[in-house]
Amino acid sequence: MANRIRHLAIMCVDPEKLAKFYVDTFDMEIINRSETGGVFLSDGYFNVALLLNRGGQTPNGLYHFGFEVDDGEAIMDKVEAAGIRRPRARPGHISYAEQRTMDPEGNLIDVSENGYLDIREERRQPTEEEIEFG
Repeated sequence: MANRIRHLAIMCVDPEKLAKFYVDTFDMEIINRSETGGVFLSDGYFNVALLLNRGGQTPNGLYHFGFEVDDGEAIMDKVEAAGIRRPRARPGHISYAEQRTMDPEGNLIDVSENGYLDIREERRQPTEEEIEFG
């Protein structure tokens, strides 16, 4: 597999309302919800994370994007070689990316060997259907 962009994240005021728009308009599927109010959508290949902008410290709109990679450590070696400080691993409660870095202009980039279509089972939140129908 080559390195591929597989997701982007959008900061927003109402993730549920925005999710409904993408589901109704572009036939995307809700694949997860976070404990912090985020809604995760997919078209089966590319994921969109709609993140609740609670503090208003980050403007609404594009927040970060993510690459699925074969070897995260090799990518981090390249990040360091580009003069960017090697990031620490992300907290274990993050559903997808194991690491977050940035490009030379400060744009945030998630890096994942796990991928963005396969939620780590220990982090998956039940869907509305699973809650409703048990």
